[in-house]
Amino acid sequence: MKKVLISYAVEREKIALSFKDCTIDYVYTGVGKVASSIALMDAIDRYQPDLVLNIGTAGALRHAIGTIKVCTHFIDRDFQKEPALELNFELDSKDLLLSSGFCNTWDVDGICNTGDSFVTSLSDATHDDVFEMEAFAEASVCAFKKRPFVAIKYVTDIIGQNSLKLWEDKLADARTELTTFFADKEVL
Repeated sequence: MKKVLISYAVEREKIALSFKDCTIDYVYTGVGKVASSIALMDAIDRYQPDLVLNIGTAGALRHAIGTIKVCTHFIDRDFQKEPALELNFELDSKDLLLSSGFCNTWDVDGICNTGDSFVTSLSDATHDDVFEMEAFAEASVCAFKKRPFVAIKYVTDIIGQNSLKLWEDKLADARTELTTFFADKEVL
């Protein structure tokens, strides 16, 4: 029996899931890179999962509201803005995920841009798939702990178009659509 840990940042993003031959544990991480890193590190130590799924919401520029992106490539937009510091601002979890035998039938092509601010302005956005506040940090924790990681994000808002209000209005839709997305998915 494999162990899956599901992380989520906001209580209204949590959905109940089950996968064949897997036990499921959940961790509420809170919002932002620091809070999510601490919570996930503790949860990995406690539950010893074989796979970590980060499920939640995100803004986008190139994708319509309601799009679900499965992300294994992560960018830290805060580090990316400081090239002179030569910080590693990119991380890819696809090889570890697939070599571990998880999510092999999933379309895992998304790029998730993470930062400690809610992106509401086009000037703050790049051309990545989705924008949110936790996944890069969680992918970093999982890389450190050698745990396969994937982030599944429901697009709730289009950046620059009243993003915060749209996000709040679309949380219920996100839960419904993410539940439907996982209805025919297996992790093994």
